[in-house]
Amino acid sequence: MKPNSKKEAERWLKQSQRDLDDAKYVSGGKRYNLTCFLAQQAAEKALKAYLYSKGNAEVWGHSAAELCADSVAHDSDFSKLKSKAASLDKYYIPTRYPNGLPGGIPSDVYQEGDARQAILFADEIIRFIDVKIRTL
Repeated sequence: MKPNSKKEAERWLKQSQRDLDDAKYVSGGKRYNLTCFLAQQAAEKALKAYLYSKGNAEVWGHSAAELCADSVAHDSDFSKLKSKAASLDKYYIPTRYPNGLPGGIPSDVYQEGDARQAILFADEIIRFIDVKIRTL
């Protein structure tokens, strides 16, 4: 049975908002690598929420930039978010795995400025999508 696209979108959007809240929480503990990863996850899930809201039965992939490009097919306004989504994609693997970096470990590499920017970009993407979904 095909899930209700609006309800599925709401589930994904709600989780994206929680991931962003978690990113802010761990940032307070100076866990900046995890903050950046959670911000990327928040944006990814929000973009998936939008695609579900447009009736996509399945949404695959982890690249916020690619999901943003897929969203442009439904609404050209998403092109404004592509560079921010691409910036967040830099936080998908290297924030978690030492072999994703050329030396060092993620917890030593990511700093407060990285976390602030990641939260800012994810928040902008989520707010944008929240408005889009609510006006469907």
